Amino acid sequence: MLLLFCVVAAHAQNDSLVVNADSLNAIAIREYHQKLAEVEKQRLTDSVKKAELEAQLAKLQTADNLDKESLLQQLKAIEENEKMRIASKKNRIDSLRNKAIGYPVLGLMKDTLFLIYSKIGAATPEERARAINGKIEKLYDDDFLKTDSLAVLKSDFTYDIVYGDMIVMSVSENDGIWYGKGTSELAESFKDSITRALVQAREEHSVLRIFMRIGLALLVIAFSWVIIRLIGKGYERLVERIKTNKSKWLKDFSYKEYTFLAADRSLQVILLLANVLRWFVYALFLYISLPIIFSIFPFSRHWADTLFQLIWSPFKGMLTAVWVYLPNLFTILVIYLVMKYVIRFVRYIFGEIDAEKLKLSGFHADWAMPTYSIVRFLLYAFMFVLIFPYLPGSDSDIFKGVSVFIGVLFSFGSSSAIANMVAGLVITYMRPFKIGDRIKIGEVTGDVTEKTLLVTRVKTTKNEIITIPNSSVLSGNTINYSIQAKEKGLILYTTVTIGYDVPWKKMHQALIDAALKTEFILDEPTPFVLQTSLDDFYVSYQINAYTREAGRQALLYSNLHQNIQDVCNERGIEILSPHYRAARDGNMTTIPADYLPKDYKAPAFSVNLEQDKGTSK
Repeated sequence: MLLLFCVVAAHAQNDSLVVNADSLNAIAIREYHQKLAEVEKQRLTDSVKKAELEAQLAKLQTADNLDKESLLQQLKAIEENEKMRIASKKNRIDSLRNKAIGYPVLGLMKDTLFLIYSKIGAATPEERARAINGKIEKLYDDDFLKTDSLAVLKSDFTYDIVYGDMIVMSVSENDGIWYGKGTSELAESFKDSITRALVQAREEHSVLRIFMRIGLALLVIAFSWVIIRLIGKGYERLVERIKTNKSKWLKDFSYKEYTFLAADRSLQVILLLANVLRWFVYALFLYISLPIIFSIFPFSRHWADTLFQLIWSPFKGMLTAVWVYLPNLFTILVIYLVMKYVIRFVRYIFGEIDAEKLKLSGFHADWAMPTYSIVRFLLYAFMFVLIFPYLPGSDSDIFKGVSVFIGVLFSFGSSSAIANMVAGLVITYMRPFKIGDRIKIGEVTGDVTEKTLLVTRVKTTKNEIITIPNSSVLSGNTINYSIQAKEKGLILYTTVTIGYDVPWKKMHQALIDAALKTEFILDEPTPFVLQTSLDDFYVSYQINAYTREAGRQALLYSNLHQNIQDVCNERGIEILSPHYRAARDGNMTTIPADYLPKDYKAPAFSVNLEQDKGTSK
C-alpha cells in the first residue's frame, strides 16, 4: 500500500508539474500574440504612412529638394522601424520556439505535412490548421483536380496558395520567421507538400493498389501461419528430445549428501523454460507481424504506429532517462573514486600508527583502528551527502518523505544499539582493556576475546563465552589484571587464620616459603605478609606474592593454597580456622599423619586430684 501510495503521489506530482508548465507556456504565447497584434497594428499604420510618403515623393518637382530630403528621411525612418520590428519579432519567436505548440496540417493519409504556429488576423493557429485540413479534403474530393493548377500568389501582406477561386491557405511573415525562411519560399514549400499529399492519396486509393494490398496482407498472414506452425513443431521435437535424453543429460545437482535439484525436477524446470520461450517467440513474432499487416492499408497505418509505440515508448523513455542521467552518474562515479582513494590513504596512515611505525604524541596505537573506523564512517557519510542530490528523484517530496520516515524508524528502533555504540566509542578511548587481557566486569571474570562497537566478549576459565553490552561495561566497574602484570607484576593474595599459639614470625616465614615454592610466583619483588586482623580465636595472615601470568590466576591460587597447607603441616602449624575446637589431651592433632613421626601417639588424658591434708596425687 505504501508503494502504491508513493507511485500515485509521484504521478500526481508529475501531472501537476506538466499542467503548470503548460499553463506557463500558454500565458507566454498569449502575451506573444498580444504583442504581435500591437506590432501588426503599428505595421499597418507604417505601411499606410509609407504609401502616402511615396505618393507625395512622386508628386514633387525636381527643384523641391528640401521637401524631397525630408520625405526620404521619413521613409528611411519607417524602413528602420520595419527592420527593428522584424528583429524584435524574430527574437520573441526564438524565445518561444521550444515552448509553443504547433498545430498539424494533415494529408489524406493522416500524415503531418507541416505545423502552424502563428495566427493571421482573428484566426488562431488551431483554427487555421483546421481550415486548411478541410480545404485539402475538398480538393481531394474534386474528381477533376489538376494539381498543376495550385499556385502561389502575392497579396498585400501575405502569399496565398490558391486553386482557382479557392484560397487554400495564406502564408504570413510570421510563418516565415517561425520556419526561418522567406515568406514566398515557405509558401512554395507548403504548396509542394500539399501537392505531394494529394497525388499520393490518389495513388494509394486506386483499385489496383487496393487489390495489391489485400494480396500482400494475405501473403503476410500465410507466412506468419507457417512460421507459427514451424515454431510449434520445433517445440514438440525439442521436448521429445529432452525427455529421450533425460538420463544422459540431466543429473542430480547435489553437494555431499544434500540434493539441491533432482533430475526429475530439473526436467520440469527445463520444460517450463522451453514453454515460456515458445510463447515469448509467439508474442514477439505477432508483435512484428501485426504492424506489418497494419502498415499495408492507409487507414490502419496509425494502428501500427500505436502498437509499435506501446512497446517502444517505455524502452525509449528508459533509454532517454539513462542518457539524460549519464552526467549525474559520471559525477557520482568521480565522487566515489576520489573518496575511495582518500579512505585508502587514511587507512594507510592509521595502519602505520597501529603497527607503531608512526608515533603521534598522546595518541595510543590501540586507538588507530577504532579511530579509522570512525573516520571511514564519517567519510562515507560525507560521500553520501555529496552524492544524494545526484540520485534519481532525490529532489521529489516523496523521496524526501520516505527518507525521513526511514530515519525516524531507525532512530526509534535502535536507541539501545546507539547507546551501545556510543559506549563502545567511549570505552575505546578510555582504554580500560584490550584483546587478551584478563578482566573482571561485575561477576564475570575472564579473557577479552572480542571488542566491537556494540558488545565485548569475554572467555571465562570454564571456556564460557559471555557477551556483555558496552553500555553495561561503561556503567559498571572493570578490573584489569593484565595491564600492570607484564611490567610490575600482579599481586596475588589470600588469607589464612592461625591460632594465637603460633608465633607470628614463624607464620610469616611459612607463608613466604609457600609462595616461593609456587610456580610462576616471582622471587623479586619478594612476597610479603600482612596481618589484617586480630580476631577472637585467631590471627588473619594475608600472603601477597607477585606474578606476571595474569591469565593463570585460578591455577596459581590453587597451587598456592596447596603449598600453604604443605608448609604449615611440615612445620607443625595447625590451621584451625575459621572455628575449630578440640580438647588437646586424648585427641589426635589436625596435622595429616604423613607429616607426623612414625611413633606418634595421641596424648593420654591427664587427671590431677587434690585433697586436703593427707591427700595424695
